[in-house]
Amino acid sequence: MIKFKASLWALAVAAPLASLSLPSMAGVDLIVKIAPPAPRVEVVPPPRVGFVWAPGYWNWNGRSHVWVAGTWVPERRGYVYVRPTWVQHNGEWHLTRGNWARGDADHDGIQNRFDHDKDNDGRGDRRDPKPNVPN
Repeated sequence: MIKFKASLWALAVAAPLASLSLPSMAGVDLIVKIAPPAPRVEVVPPPRVGFVWAPGYWNWNGRSHVWVAGTWVPERRGYVYVRPTWVQHNGEWHLTRGNWARGDADHDGIQNRFDHDKDNDGRGDRRDPKPNVPN
């Protein structure tokens, strides 16, 4: 009975602490000390209607980097797929896994915040030969 009461008391103290958020780098899924190898060259298959190509990347299995081959993932209208990326910071390598980012209104595969339309002609500035002249 004493062990049960002690366990109950420990649970009562620990439960509220479980809801506290710990500081972390936003969006970073994995941090390791060993740099990933150079990305492999992948031959992207022909486009598939309703799917987006998610390119391959080096993942970490706890001991070494392992290649995860690219694949087709179902499209999400209004979103753009952001590929996995490794970034070096303070001697460590940070992996942000592939994810979906909101905002691809023109469905060109470029997130809106990176694809401005200064002349409001419906074509993002990156794809518009005259970004300051409305058509």
